[in-house]
Amino acid sequence: MNRCLSILCLCCVLFWNLAVQAAELPDKDGTVTIATQEWPFQPGPREVKVYIYYPGKSLQQVNKETGLILNLHNWGGTNTSGAGNPSVLTKELNVIAISVDYLQSGSWKDQSGAPYDFGYLQAIDALRALAFVFQGLQAKQIPFNDKRIYATGGSGGGNVTLMCNKFAPHTFTGVVDICGMPRLSDDIAYNLPGGSSLNARYSKDPHSPDYLTPGGQEIRYLGNPHHLKLMKARGHETKILIIHGSGDTTCPYADARDMFQNMKAAGLDVSAKFVTENDLDGKIFKSIGHSLGDRTQMIVKLGGEFIIPGRPQYRLRSSPTDIELKQDVVYPTSDGRYVISWQKGIPEVRFEAQ
Repeated sequence: MNRCLSILCLCCVLFWNLAVQAAELPDKDGTVTIATQEWPFQPGPREVKVYIYYPGKSLQQVNKETGLILNLHNWGGTNTSGAGNPSVLTKELNVIAISVDYLQSGSWKDQSGAPYDFGYLQAIDALRALAFVFQGLQAKQIPFNDKRIYATGGSGGGNVTLMCNKFAPHTFTGVVDICGMPRLSDDIAYNLPGGSSLNARYSKDPHSPDYLTPGGQEIRYLGNPHHLKLMKARGHETKILIIHGSGDTTCPYADARDMFQNMKAAGLDVSAKFVTENDLDGKIFKSIGHSLGDRTQMIVKLGGEFIIPGRPQYRLRSSPTDIELKQDVVYPTSDGRYVISWQKGIPEVRFEAQ
């Protein structure tokens, strides 16, 4: 009986994988479900919902200059909440906008148990969605500009945007982080008093399943000087734009400022717009706090300077993507190393202890 159940379970898993892998690009704006990496807190097959928005709402409107952009929602959101308006992004930037219900999407208040992923498998989910669209266009022999690949997001989506850039250092032409979390600080990890209101629910107990390992904290540090230098050494050429309110206490401004300085010191192509009271115009910038203002217009007006063809700062990426290179990306930590494997053209991350 046990053997029969095992065979049945195996067949179910294989059928699930085949069903998910059989997903194709929709002809019009729509959603697909794709397979992604297993989550240790809930072992077994896992899938995520991907929202695809085309210029003119149709795959037929994609042309040889059309790019791709990940448009990632905030902590506790789904689809495009806290991110850019896809109908504006597709029109103004000539891109296919891709949003993802990555791991732990949805109301955080309704979730219990596992700590917040904080960009780790969430970035894998988003990058797999990007690879799905990239490879889907190739499979259908639909011309697009594979040198125009971007990512953006607000708050938690800004965090995942920068983690995507870290895990895929050869892929993005430009990224726009809007008030994202630069690091999993002790304050946020353990809900310490007097700091950010964010609570990722980690434990300091090494025997707890929620324990935050040293390497787990280091890999999630987007201003990690050693990791930034490795990105530069690998030929990272992505334009990074950080937009952050100088009065943000939810995703602390000081962390964003430090991250910017570390990126600059590592030689990365980074610029920052730290919003002050003098920038408030009631239209794009309405606050120096976490809400900030009209995030769609921030992407178009500020990010558009290097995204929109013909602008003085417009650029194209020269390197092949990580999707095409199929090489491992490795980040050492104090307790081992993290390996992002691209050998199958889609990413999978693992930790290798010392």
